[in-house]
Amino acid sequence: MEIVYLLVVTEVGKLDEVVRRLRVIPGVTEVQAVTGPFDLIVKVEAPHINAALDTVVHKIRRVPGIKSTETLVTVAAG
Repeated sequence: MEIVYLLVVTEVGKLDEVVRRLRVIPGVTEVQAVTGPFDLIVKVEAPHINAALDTVVHKIRRVPGIKSTETLVTVAAG
């Protein structure tokens, strides 16, 4: 199982809507609101890295209300 974390910045006033939309995307296993320069941390799990990145590029980044993302690919589980 591959895990990718996404750091998400949302448009002002769109956080709740973005969270609702993200939680129904297959492969998204966690969505947490956070403080700091990002609004959300999203955990994506998939059988292969290509499937995880496909979810990021073709599903998550297309969610209305997302302003920007930063993708973190895990390299080791601990």
